[in-house]
Amino acid sequence: MASVPVEESDGRGSMWDLDQKLDQPMDEEAGRIRNMHCEKKFSSLLLLRLAFQSLGVVFGDLGTSPLYVFYNTFPRGVGNGEDVIGALSLIIYSIILIPLLKYVFVVLRANDNGQGGTFALYSLLCRHAKIRTIPNQHRTDEELTTYSCRTYDENSFAAKLKHWLEAHTYKKNAVLILVLIGTCMAIGDGILTPAISVLSASGGLKVNHPNISNGVVILVAVVILVGLFSLQHYGTDRVSWLFAPIVLLWFLLIGSIGVFNLCKYDSSVLKAFNPVHIVRYFKGGHKNLTSLGGIMLSITGADVLFSDLCHFPVLAVQIAFTFVVFPCLLLAYTGQAAYIIQHQDHVFDAFYRSIPDGIYWPMVIIATAAASIASQATISATFSIIKQAAALDCFPMVKVVHTSKKFLGQIYIPDINWILMILCIAVTAGFKNQSQIGNAYGTAVVIVMLVTTLLMIPIMFLVWRSHWMLVLFFTALSLLVELTYFSAVLFKVNEGGWVPLVIAAAFLLIMFVWHYGTVKRYEFEKHSRVSIAWILGLGPSLGLVRVPGIGFVYTDLASGVPHIFSHLITNLPAIHSVVVFVCVKYLPVYTVPVDERFIVKRIGTKSFHIFRCVARYGYKDLLRKHDDFEKMLFDSISVFVRLEAMMEGYSDSDECAFSAQQNAKSIDLLEAGYMDTLGSIMEVKNTSSQDSIPVQSSHQGSSVTRSSAPTSQITSEELDFLNRCKEAGVVHILSNTMVRARRDSNLVKKIAVDYVYAFLRRICRDNSVMFNLPHESLLNVGQIFYV
Repeated sequence: MASVPVEESDGRGSMWDLDQKLDQPMDEEAGRIRNMHCEKKFSSLLLLRLAFQSLGVVFGDLGTSPLYVFYNTFPRGVGNGEDVIGALSLIIYSIILIPLLKYVFVVLRANDNGQGGTFALYSLLCRHAKIRTIPNQHRTDEELTTYSCRTYDENSFAAKLKHWLEAHTYKKNAVLILVLIGTCMAIGDGILTPAISVLSASGGLKVNHPNISNGVVILVAVVILVGLFSLQHYGTDRVSWLFAPIVLLWFLLIGSIGVFNLCKYDSSVLKAFNPVHIVRYFKGGHKNLTSLGGIMLSITGADVLFSDLCHFPVLAVQIAFTFVVFPCLLLAYTGQAAYIIQHQDHVFDAFYRSIPDGIYWPMVIIATAAASIASQATISATFSIIKQAAALDCFPMVKVVHTSKKFLGQIYIPDINWILMILCIAVTAGFKNQSQIGNAYGTAVVIVMLVTTLLMIPIMFLVWRSHWMLVLFFTALSLLVELTYFSAVLFKVNEGGWVPLVIAAAFLLIMFVWHYGTVKRYEFEKHSRVSIAWILGLGPSLGLVRVPGIGFVYTDLASGVPHIFSHLITNLPAIHSVVVFVCVKYLPVYTVPVDERFIVKRIGTKSFHIFRCVARYGYKDLLRKHDDFEKMLFDSISVFVRLEAMMEGYSDSDECAFSAQQNAKSIDLLEAGYMDTLGSIMEVKNTSSQDSIPVQSSHQGSSVTRSSAPTSQITSEELDFLNRCKEAGVVHILSNTMVRARRDSNLVKKIAVDYVYAFLRRICRDNSVMFNLPHESLLNVGQIFYV
């Protein structure tokens, strides 16, 4: 833990600067830990094993695209064989440019310590530029081992770009809205991927049995989808070991079938590797231009490839794609094209008709399994996206369930799961064909890709410090492909492309209104907070009767006294003997190590018995049911008291620096065993004496031997006092701030604040549930704030 220096302490004295003396070795270790994900070395055998495992997690969506690409490219039939060659040429070079070059070899490197997706890119930007719309970060947050950021030469382009982004609020809001658009489209992807994948796989039943009606195929697909979503709460921990072998078998089979069709039907399709056929295809007129929406489906899954990166090494994913996925996909599309040229009337179900009779039914089963695995990957990615959005104050807090004891990242969100299932079934049963679902799917994916490209521009400048020529080349090449496909899907808006736009608009409304309300609540607390001087002026009794017990006052502020506390003590004649201001905040990092999570600070002198405790979490961190948050807070305060007393021997108000002998004495004390039982980094700060001392601590609450008997006695008395207060009773005081629109506000604002935000506040989980606080110990303080 480390103390939070606040503005009120500035200018009241000097603080000991011990971190540079005592913690130099820890700084070096922190640097190694911070870059662990980038620098960790893997043996060749382990790397191959991880590459194999990544097949079942990362590439399912991209691998099932051959089920429906040609059907959606030629929904009205094939005009001539040259169109097939041109479409195949576009597919080949689209896979080369977007999944291979853009995502596998560039975008994957922009992961946030193994985490991918739109919010991971946003987190990287927030650490390198102050663009968060809720400015609750402190400079001590940058000292986390997982908080990596760079400094820039003031004259560099990166520094100018950083200052430009930070200069105005509207620029920060523009970046946030761009991120939210990409996030909402990714959620739409989580709805459409299961629909098109499972429906396409189920279509194999009708190919071998033409008498089966389309309604039966849809019914089978709906049954599979219901089963898939119903099993989500069990997690995939027990069956995930099957995913990689099934997907690997799928890729090998579609690649082998492609070679078979290439040799059997028409090997001349290999001329599609000549890009001149792309030019000829575009000369085909408006019909060929609109068919790009179907060709674009060949690269769907590239966005999920980045979102589902998890903790696989980038090199392992690159190996798996380069040596397995990429060649098998090219062979599969080439083989299908060879079959379609000879059987142009079979374009609607070319995948299944091109399968040799001997392995037809096994392929149907494996295709269904691969489609289910691809759907599982996108559903899991959607859960992760919602969790990240909630952590960054862009979505209401919802119930999150851990589905694995081994892997923290495997989560399940019941409310979102059933919403996804209902929407997915509605899309499957409502459209009843792959073409319209494909149009919707393509619209969602291409917008996610465009957002990723735009976010990569500041990432390359600020994080990677790339040369502007490289950034320009990457941006131009990506936008050339993606804007071309985007213009094509615009023609399909009235043919199903409107679905992801409506879904995204609904989620965007929820996210924006929730974030707007959260920002206004934070601004209200910040502007109405009470100064520390006001508290100190009341004296140790705060002008009230101090009754035995501990009062945890929850606030969004990491400094100052929250307004609810002043409201409380001006309306009640008594307050608890120990008061702790608790701030729980999420930082733009994927995780905060447990031993760096809590920051404790004393407010006033010891006689006040007032503390501040800041609990820091990353967007992947979760509080489990068995986590006793109340105990964690109390243990942190107890350890703080011990360490504060231990460091008092170093205080001297007349000095500003330690001598070499004092520094040696400090190290001797550390080596003597006073900190043997303590394990996390903590910086103890006393407001009255201005001592700032980083030491090692833990939340175990174990005793510490002291050489100074008087100090030890004082420490023991305060610890006994804390324990007696805990036994007397603990109360958690929470703010229930209601946000309302002013009477003179416009109609849109009144609807957004008074109805939409108020409804979201009622249905979301509050802090008492999130932190598993006992219901009988809660005290809500109501406030109304008008915006």
